[in-house]
Amino acid sequence: MPDTLTIIDNRTGKQYELPIGYGVYPEYGSFIRGADLRQIKAGPDDFGLLSYDPAYMNTASCKSSITFIDGDRGILRYRGYPIEELAERSNFLEVAYLLLRGELPTAQQLERWTWEVTHHTFVHESIKKFMDGFHYDAHPMGALVGTVAALSTFYPEARNISDPEIRARQIVRLVAKMPTIAAFAYRHRVGMPYAYPDNDLSFAGNFLNMMFKTTELKYQPNPVLERVLNVLFILHADHEQNCSTSAMRNVGSSHADPYVCVAAAAAALYGPLHGGANEQVLRMLQEIGSVDRIPEYVRRVKAGEFRLMGFGHRVYKNYDPRARILRELAPQVFEVTGRNPLLDIAVELERIALEDDYFISRKLYPNVDFYSGIIYQAMGFPVDMFPVLFAIPRVAGWLAQWEEMLEDSEQRIARPRQVYTGADERHYVPLEERGA
Repeated sequence: MPDTLTIIDNRTGKQYELPIGYGVYPEYGSFIRGADLRQIKAGPDDFGLLSYDPAYMNTASCKSSITFIDGDRGILRYRGYPIEELAERSNFLEVAYLLLRGELPTAQQLERWTWEVTHHTFVHESIKKFMDGFHYDAHPMGALVGTVAALSTFYPEARNISDPEIRARQIVRLVAKMPTIAAFAYRHRVGMPYAYPDNDLSFAGNFLNMMFKTTELKYQPNPVLERVLNVLFILHADHEQNCSTSAMRNVGSSHADPYVCVAAAAAALYGPLHGGANEQVLRMLQEIGSVDRIPEYVRRVKAGEFRLMGFGHRVYKNYDPRARILRELAPQVFEVTGRNPLLDIAVELERIALEDDYFISRKLYPNVDFYSGIIYQAMGFPVDMFPVLFAIPRVAGWLAQWEEMLEDSEQRIARPRQVYTGADERHYVPLEERGA
């Protein structure tokens, strides 16, 4: 007999038995179906019981086999693989294949996938003209959102989302062209000529080439920075049902093409509470200024004057596993770029916070944004490129979630309910009869 939840409606005295469902791990994924609450009514004209859950704090909008997170234990897995193993042993394109196809590729499959992505990095020359239309100081994330949406008009076949082969072509194009568009947006912002893709370089190395190439005939990325960027891309490739992923699924549920869906997801990522959080960390460290000023800053945080940026997470109530990886990578970056005093501030701030009962009791541990901003800055990326750097790898996760949503027979066009709090019925009053 399946497990059930018994509900007694004290308004009517009626008793209801609602079936309980489970995910792979029952301790993390037991649920009742929201629609089952509809049968609980106070009278024949009652619509039925709704669950009220602002910001989806405790609502599962889908079933997914892509990413697993245990926030209490600090666990993140892609398709079952621990993020630590993938960051240490894999590369971004292999991880993207894993997210999109469900399994790690064979050597032949990876070679083919890498070739496809590498040879789709170029964009139509008209895209350059489109980007030239942005104001000279346009934020690169705004330019990215607009340009990705414009790709929809270059590939009208993409609207045929029911054809798996057509979907697969758009997925390759989006994974391949995101770094190109991102780099072009940066070059436009700083007034430099666009640097074309170099098919001889890796995915991460080619992005560095398009960002920073100047007069050299052949750009050679620093292997340490190339590897660190690769790891950063892996760490940001997917993160379950966050704000931007939910936007991708919601827009995709209307059967819009993947280009406008990705543009919508990137627009959600543009917000400072999502893709811009690492910028806030960087500004905080700059405001602190020196190690000896940390105690006073922490005192003011505990007094409620402001928040400690980069600590705490909606999901993680333990040390974010991505932050732990980046903490180990940061010194490698600074061996190449030179020591950044902000790292010393960050390390000491982390030490103090992790020993303070105020932060421990509130489960405020460092998250991925705490170290990523320092690393990006050391590598030469300006602050306004931080959300763009987030979007480049996350497109793989967005597309994996989008395809999963399309193939889920239980999914319909997204249409949340609401609890109406407005006026009761009232009637129109002519303008001359209305009071002041």
